[in-house]
Amino acid sequence: MDLEGRVAALERRIAVLEAGRTTAPDGKAESGEELWAVNRLRAEFADSGVTNGGVLVTGSGRLPAGDQYAWQMGFTTDDLLLDDADGAAECLAALSSPVRLRLLRAILAGRRTASELAELDGVGTSAQIYHHLRQLAAVGWLQTAGRGRFDVPQGRVVPLLVALASARR
Repeated sequence: MDLEGRVAALERRIAVLEAGRTTAPDGKAESGEELWAVNRLRAEFADSGVTNGGVLVTGSGRLPAGDQYAWQMGFTTDDLLLDDADGAAECLAALSSPVRLRLLRAILAGRRTASELAELDGVGTSAQIYHHLRQLAAVGWLQTAGRGRFDVPQGRVVPLLVALASARR
């Protein structure tokens, strides 16, 4: 990048950092320092020429069954608003069932087979469980791991946890 481009990028980053106070989800004004992730995201998008901002989804941790995960993905606002609504609706609809959410949580916690899942109260018969598992697998929330075992794919753990977190009030 030439000197002019580097200076322009630095000016954009400084403008983001000097943007002053912003409002947190609870409505309270917070200093830019407290929203370090937001400010860094703004600067990253500004550096790459993205004008309407975007979303960064990231997470790292260990599940109750001991599986470790780390994942991140950035999306521009424009891409998310122009994305296929039918595909998004189908994917989100798979999460709309309390039984499917219980099954996903149980799988993340270490119950990986239909027989282990059938031990849960209120999830239905084996046929009903398989029906739910097929629906979740069809949109990518689950994958078969061989010998009747199911896993949440590595790249879906954080989005699933984000979906659960976004449902909190």
